[in-house]
Amino acid sequence: MKIETKLEYFTTPLYLESGRILEPYQITYETYGEINSDASNVVLVCHALSGSHHAAGRYEGDQKSGWWNGLIGDGQAIDTQKYFVISSNVIGSCFGSTGPMSNNYPSNQPYRLKFPVLTIKDMIKAQKQLLSNLGIYHLKAIIGGSMGGMQALQFAVDYPNFADKIIALATTYATQPWTIGFNKVAMEAIRRDPRFNNGQYEKDAFIENGLDGLAIGRIAGHISYLSPDSMSKKFGRNYVSNDGLFELFGRYEVERYMEYNTNNFSKSFDPMSYLYIVKAINTFNLSRGYDSLYDAILRIKAQTTLISFKGDYLFFPSEMEHIEIMMQRNQQNIDYYEIESDYGHDAFLVELDKFEDIIKQALEDEQ
Repeated sequence: MKIETKLEYFTTPLYLESGRILEPYQITYETYGEINSDASNVVLVCHALSGSHHAAGRYEGDQKSGWWNGLIGDGQAIDTQKYFVISSNVIGSCFGSTGPMSNNYPSNQPYRLKFPVLTIKDMIKAQKQLLSNLGIYHLKAIIGGSMGGMQALQFAVDYPNFADKIIALATTYATQPWTIGFNKVAMEAIRRDPRFNNGQYEKDAFIENGLDGLAIGRIAGHISYLSPDSMSKKFGRNYVSNDGLFELFGRYEVERYMEYNTNNFSKSFDPMSYLYIVKAINTFNLSRGYDSLYDAILRIKAQTTLISFKGDYLFFPSEMEHIEIMMQRNQQNIDYYEIESDYGHDAFLVELDKFEDIIKQALEDEQ
């Protein structure tokens, strides 16, 4: 599989949903496979909150593969022998695209809290501009899970003739109070950490030791990404063997897991980007800008495949089923699958064997 990582610069303004302008800006993206002569084999893959453009393969000297490595590649469900796959880092993120810690042109100082609030609409508008710059004006498919699924659905509504197929996993039509509540824990933990200093920290300030507020907030995120069943199977009531049961800060294995993963995350992800992306997730609502959700959904022309997971406690299957019911009533082209899973929201990243054939078939089906 041929992998290339590139950076695209834009000097034309990006008009945001808030009314503000982002200018200039840049997007980091990765491509897999080869584009065919008429550019009819292009698949856009959209990432979730903590993801990046690195969706597949492994960098030299890196121990960790891309976040959907088991799904994208030669002979895999998203077959790079057939499709030219593009995965871009969303604006607002901290992996190469313009975000709050980028320099606020023409100064050499970061935007920090002067960075404009972004929405999912803004993210896909920037990606569409990226594709135009690459000479790509139509897509075979757009695929994404969680926040990536939000992007796929937003593309389907805002640009109904842009893609033949939309495949959205573990997502929703509008972020619900339950999820916003979980996100609030992370946002407040970051804001109240003294080292966050109201955003007045230096670039890469937390690479060595992380930010405690982000680590704590990420614990709430991890709980929402898993499920009671998956946590019981993974950890049970096992106690860390070298921690005393009657020590106040002695830990169960689930506690040690949360500490380890969230501490590492807080060293690699910028807290300001986390705040901005969570805000974009919280404000996601397909009906905004249209008279109703019905009118928004009615705009979808692409062959649509929705995949939910029974154990998902972040975006419940009923939320995706609501989209499916509306599209069926409208006699739109829709396939809906609810996957049996105890893993939780993260099933879309972990239990690939349960849905890879669905994605493969959806890509191969003729409209």
